[in-house]
Amino acid sequence: MQRLNRRTLLQAGTLLAAAAVAPIASACTTGGSGQPTAAPASPPPAVPATAAASSGPLPTARTASTATTGAPLAVATASRPTSATATTSLDWQRVDAAMGKPGALQPGGVYRFSFPRTDLQVTARGVPLKAGFALGSHVEFLQVGGNAAMFMGDLVLTEDEVNPVLTKLQQGGIDLAALHNHLLGETPRVMYLHIMGHGDPVSTAAAIRAALAESKTPLATPAAGQAEQVDLDSAALDRTLGYQGKANGAIYQFSVPRAEKITDMGMELPPAMGVATAINFQPTGGGKAAITGDFVLLGGEVRGVSRALRDAGIDVTALHSHGLSDEPRLFYMHFWAVDDAVTLAKGLRAALATTNSARPK
Repeated sequence: MQRLNRRTLLQAGTLLAAAAVAPIASACTTGGSGQPTAAPASPPPAVPATAAASSGPLPTARTASTATTGAPLAVATASRPTSATATTSLDWQRVDAAMGKPGALQPGGVYRFSFPRTDLQVTARGVPLKAGFALGSHVEFLQVGGNAAMFMGDLVLTEDEVNPVLTKLQQGGIDLAALHNHLLGETPRVMYLHIMGHGDPVSTAAAIRAALAESKTPLATPAAGQAEQVDLDSAALDRTLGYQGKANGAIYQFSVPRAEKITDMGMELPPAMGVATAINFQPTGGGKAAITGDFVLLGGEVRGVSRALRDAGIDVTALHSHGLSDEPRLFYMHFWAVDDAVTLAKGLRAALATTNSARPK
């Protein structure tokens, strides 16, 4: 009888312990891995751009929030975003106010800011370069959930501007992804500084603007000038390349996306985030044009494209990466030539044919 009573007591103790644990377990939400998942925080209410601009200095990436120790937290980091599904629409007017100029919504939900280097007088191999041809800084944002956004950008800088801008970017929590040339033989020398990360887009925009202020980049939206026309047979270029181009002032541009899905930091990137082949034609008179841009390639495509370009008399001017964690790994091959525009388009089409580019719709 004494042994039976002991067993009964042990069973009763087990039941009491289970009852005490049950409320705690029911208060947790688990994901597919079984790890606790925090409930999403409610996003703060949207603030009109006028209110954001009048409430004091613009936030910087390092003063947006602080830990309990008082140490500043950077908001623009290259860590992996958690979701590509936006729960609420970002208030892009607040981002405009922080950047100091309006952006423009692009296909795929990308929000783009452009900073053409109209202050620079750059000549490459005797051709004066228009800002929209090869001298345009730009930054793209993509909402990745809640009030967070992934961003990527390409900043056009003179050699003496590179490190002051880079220092200011780093102070604002902005990561460097690449630094290199795109052209050959240009005067003055121009460098291209690529950035990437994710975080609060308002603080990120303020940090990018502060960094660009270390250069002579025009930060305000330029006044509307006299409309320029593309002095080329654009219809013939469309037929030859097999894609539909568009005019950007006097420049005729093509954007050719990849066929496969491109991701970075685990997030799928729309072509407008800088992962589409870019081809620019700048008329030089008499049906001729200068061409530049970059092919977005997998490693196995580099040989075929470089050979196709050289066979067509088109120079390869650079080969490098723009990102740090893209999947599949991408390489960007930049090019240059001056010749009959349609003849050049034939050579570019031959190069495109060796890639896994999306077919025209």
